[in-house]
Amino acid sequence: MKRIQLTVLSAFFLFAISGNAQESTGAAPEKPYKYVIKGGHVIDPKNNIDEVMDIAIDHGWSPSVPAQPARPARRGTNGQPDRPAVPAQPAVNGTEGRIARIAKNIDPDLAVQVIDATGLYVTPGIIDIHTHNFWGGDIGGINYKNGPYSIPPDGFTLRTGVTTVVDAGSSGWRDFELFKKQTIDFSKTRVLAFLNIIGTGMDGKGENNEAEIDARKTGEMGLKYPDIIVGVKNAHYGNGNTGKPDGNLVPIQEGIKAAEMMGGVFMLDGQLSEKTMALFRPGDIFTHIYGRDLMNEDGTVKDFVLAARDKGVIFDIGFGGASFTFRRATPAFKAGFFPHSISSDQHISSMNSAMKDMQNIMGLFMAMGMSLQDVVAASTWHPAQEIKRPELGHLSEGAIADIAIFEVREGKFGFWGNDGYIDGDKRIVNEITIRGGNVEYNLNGRIKPINLPRPARNSSNVDQEHRPAPVLAASQQL
Repeated sequence: MKRIQLTVLSAFFLFAISGNAQESTGAAPEKPYKYVIKGGHVIDPKNNIDEVMDIAIDHGWSPSVPAQPARPARRGTNGQPDRPAVPAQPAVNGTEGRIARIAKNIDPDLAVQVIDATGLYVTPGIIDIHTHNFWGGDIGGINYKNGPYSIPPDGFTLRTGVTTVVDAGSSGWRDFELFKKQTIDFSKTRVLAFLNIIGTGMDGKGENNEAEIDARKTGEMGLKYPDIIVGVKNAHYGNGNTGKPDGNLVPIQEGIKAAEMMGGVFMLDGQLSEKTMALFRPGDIFTHIYGRDLMNEDGTVKDFVLAARDKGVIFDIGFGGASFTFRRATPAFKAGFFPHSISSDQHISSMNSAMKDMQNIMGLFMAMGMSLQDVVAASTWHPAQEIKRPELGHLSEGAIADIAIFEVREGKFGFWGNDGYIDGDKRIVNEITIRGGNVEYNLNGRIKPINLPRPARNSSNVDQEHRPAPVLAASQQL
């Protein structure tokens, strides 16, 4: 069974490689743009755009294909022809389409396809900096590392306008490369990562094992993959359950040391105290902010929290399954203590409880008093800066074309948490997601023409028995 699956997978990649070669050697497209997005209300916090504009996207997108091993020749059986040997195939690096132009009125005849965004909002692709995506088959315990409590990203991101996620400490230095191989390399969603300072990651067993803390090896792994690893996370260690007044500061100290070594940021899911905040550098991130006691009894924010914010410490949502409470968030909002960034802490249980997804909690924070513009900034440009990826989270000409197109529906809606409920009159519903210049999700088919002629493909190296079914372009999947 495994051999058949591998053969099918190899055939699929050979099919993709040959198809990509055919497309790349064909004549240049007659029209200068792949897409023109017409008539949408563009919100781009970095560039202070908040008005109806058109956006043109170039033809730069092409898919990535991992390297494939050589296959020996095989004699035909059951009337099937012999299969010739296939040489090893090198990896094919994909390219990302870019924003070619943003202007008041772009001629739709200049594009191969036109996206009708009339009545919709157009923003940078949503960036969720706290997720758990190291899914796998290790079923021992509450396991976010190679286990069932994490989720494969593409099934839950693109449909909600999310184009970039940052896995928050599911893997440590010991198993990051397995995470990369089985999830990151195969995802259309851009998957980045915080490494857990615990080398074994979030396996449900050893997160409180101080022997697994190794700042040097964690830092070295970050230096090896600087394009993917954005920093270090301390998760579930030192949350005040160690018998010490401030928990255990060692994983925080070592996590910051590893983050400094790789030039990344440090994220803490743990004890909020004056001692922990004193360790933080400007730009380090405290997540689950409204799941911690940040307020005084008189309704004011604690002095050390305000001092940390003034120093440049980032306060992130990390909504999760039980990490947001109205009893903490409501007085904080009244006191003017808003989040720097909105993130989901999405995993197998939180996505089916109060959190659900990014578009839901963006609506919740609008119901609590944040404007749509502020919610978009906290979900795009702010997190891009926090993880030191300034090339993301905006719609500048020449930027990677990661774009969310959504409707803000008006009506009577409800948003709830583990300790309460709030009425809202607006809900965000994603319509179209463009990732790297290619439409990857299309709810209502607002693209003309919806179907394009398929390029000819050379499939001579793909054996007929295991030929994969044709894969429709995202714009053809209705």
